[in-house]
Amino acid sequence: MRGSQRLLLVGTLWLTASSAWGQAPPGGMGPAPVRYTEAREHAVRRAVQLPGTVGSRVVSIVASEVEGLVVDYPVREGDRVEEGQPLARLRTTALELRRDASRAQLREAEARLKLAERNLERARELFDAKVISQQQLDDAFYEFTAWQSRVEQLTAEIAQINHDIERGTIRAPFAGAIVRERTQVGEWLDKGDPVVEMMSLDAFEVRVEVPERYFADLRVGARAAVSFEALPGVEISGLISAVIPRADQQARTFPVKVRFSSPSRHIGMGMLAQVSFPAGEPYRATLVPKDAVVSQGRQKVVYLLNGDNTVSSVSVETGAGVGGWVEVRGALRAGQKVITRGNERLRPGQTVAGQPLEYELP
Repeated sequence: MRGSQRLLLVGTLWLTASSAWGQAPPGGMGPAPVRYTEAREHAVRRAVQLPGTVGSRVVSIVASEVEGLVVDYPVREGDRVEEGQPLARLRTTALELRRDASRAQLREAEARLKLAERNLERARELFDAKVISQQQLDDAFYEFTAWQSRVEQLTAEIAQINHDIERGTIRAPFAGAIVRERTQVGEWLDKGDPVVEMMSLDAFEVRVEVPERYFADLRVGARAAVSFEALPGVEISGLISAVIPRADQQARTFPVKVRFSSPSRHIGMGMLAQVSFPAGEPYRATLVPKDAVVSQGRQKVVYLLNGDNTVSSVSVETGAGVGGWVEVRGALRAGQKVITRGNERLRPGQTVAGQPLEYELP
């Protein structure tokens, strides 16, 4: 390879590596593109982080509404089911036979009713012609009324049998997961016997035992952040749904429930969670978007965009999180431009090309 070709190859590799690192290589390449926003001053409250346990707000033991023999049991523990999905089917042969018999009786009663109706009409004509007595007219009317009542009775009876046949298929009352099987094919179920135990996957809550010194700071409807030991990096916004004003006599803690919707199928009942509550009086603090904070080993820094389009770094300590923002303490003032995109590989003094990026305050 000729010398000029080797120089050209080295130069190309240098340009490629420099572009990949977001740094301006020597030789007049343009500044690295970054996005920035202004640090803000905002009222925040200190947060208290406490452990809790995940549970479901809706846990139900689904029972049979009718008695019968289980002939189909299509679900198993761990299955996810939709609302209305069959959980078990009972033998309904006896009910179907009763329905067939009642339908035959209904057809006969309807025929008798039509005959009684014609006889009543004829009796009225004969009574008007003074051919029959009042008693004979009344007998024709009572005959018609009796068969009319019989038709209504059999119609209601058939409707009840159809309802019982429909209830012979036990269905999921809501969408969720089967957590326990309570019967099997071949078992006889009486009315009210359990079929499955299931829970909703859309209505989770965390139960937290809160020390009494924080009890006065808690309000139903206040926001809380929920994270999980088994799911690093996952944080969900929740709402305090219940503050139970009865303390444990030994621990002096109050039960608090935090409701949240699960965005992941990896969250289940019994998981350990960490819940962050706002506590204490509000105070003014400097906030930056969480994207602005860069971890460098044990140190956390924020890169500032200076007026001459160079960057400088400021060491910070983080405090309470407020939505997508976080409190920072250090040599950083509200109004300064903090870099939130392209800040992973910056170095102090580097020239950049900044574009604003708006972040909504909580």
